[in-house]
Amino acid sequence: MLLKTVVLLALVAHVLVLENGLLRKPPMGWLAWERFRCNTNCEEDPKNCISERLFMEMADHLAQDGWRDLGYIYLNIDDCWIGGRDAKGNLVPDPKRFPNGIAFLADYAHSLGLKLGIYEDMGNFTCMGYPGTTLDKVVQDAQTFAAWKVDMLKLDGCFSTPKERAQGYPKMAAALNATGRPIAFSCSWPAYEGGLPPKVNYTLLAEICNLWRNYDDIQDSWSSVLSILDWFVDNQDILQPVAGPGHWNDPDMLLIGNFGLSFEQARAQMALWTVLAAPLFMSTDLRTISAQNMDILQNPLMIKINQDPLGIQGRRIRKEKSRIEVFMRPLANGASALVFFSRRTDMPYHYHSSLAQLNFNSSHTYEAQNVYTGDVISGLHSKTNFTVIINPSGVVMWYLYPVRKLGTPQH
Repeated sequence: MLLKTVVLLALVAHVLVLENGLLRKPPMGWLAWERFRCNTNCEEDPKNCISERLFMEMADHLAQDGWRDLGYIYLNIDDCWIGGRDAKGNLVPDPKRFPNGIAFLADYAHSLGLKLGIYEDMGNFTCMGYPGTTLDKVVQDAQTFAAWKVDMLKLDGCFSTPKERAQGYPKMAAALNATGRPIAFSCSWPAYEGGLPPKVNYTLLAEICNLWRNYDDIQDSWSSVLSILDWFVDNQDILQPVAGPGHWNDPDMLLIGNFGLSFEQARAQMALWTVLAAPLFMSTDLRTISAQNMDILQNPLMIKINQDPLGIQGRRIRKEKSRIEVFMRPLANGASALVFFSRRTDMPYHYHSSLAQLNFNSSHTYEAQNVYTGDVISGLHSKTNFTVIINPSGVVMWYLYPVRKLGTPQH
């Protein structure tokens, strides 16, 4: 009998594992929430309300303006799309704002080479008060999303208890798996438990979720970016090892193109999120975004680094009295990403260092390409002194790669 019980438990554990093979690299795309929130006033503000029209227009821009081809393929609906439940208890979208239904939007996204994400909440209500997915509705809602051909589910945690979350998130992972449709699973679970052990079991999370929100919602301000960054750095010994292909820490959306960040701060957020191996979910109006902000978000070398196949999350490796910080992310083929970040608010700072001070192997010669300017610095040895000039609340970012071992002749 004992053996049977053990086998049964092993089977149950196996079923709960999210073996969907998805998100081997951090997901990239567009998410409605930060920029458009819960604007449902389509009478007064038809262009910016949460509606079929908004998502179709964003889909068009993702496809036409180069985003999709760089990897920004997810078009993600957030809260405030739900109209209620029908007589059979199935979720239905708001009929005025989504007259053709969600399956129509999924087909539209797919026709453009995009994927559609949707939002629900593991509780009685969503955060904005729409019908949630209670425990008895998990399987039904998963089947609804699969029938609509949705590609990602973000499951929030408002109006739920710790016990409901502990049951509901694994149950939803199993239910999504059981549909047979590959649906990436974004969990807000850890953010509702304080983001840290012992309340958060990251080993379990990595088995049931493809990505998860650890901490507070981002707001359109530099102070919000810094508060999230500080929390990630303070807890990097816990967070860094649990990220990897198929399971990512999510510090929340990119603010670039909105109202709260300066040019330097926008470049800094992009670089820091990339070094953290974060999902790159833009939340801005792609219809009006400036060329300058597009250049930040569409930087091909930045995206290559973010999408590195090793999927290792970077760490802060130096914190100087000068208020300069250095972050490093190991990449494939012996390369690294280095971010020199200034928390200063006075003037550009000349930061002097060497690769040896940043713990690099002394037996190689390196080259560094400046990710934002494209400039290449050649002939870097571990003891070569270098200087980077970093603007206030800005970054200098290097893609650093070994060229040859010292003592081997050049060809």
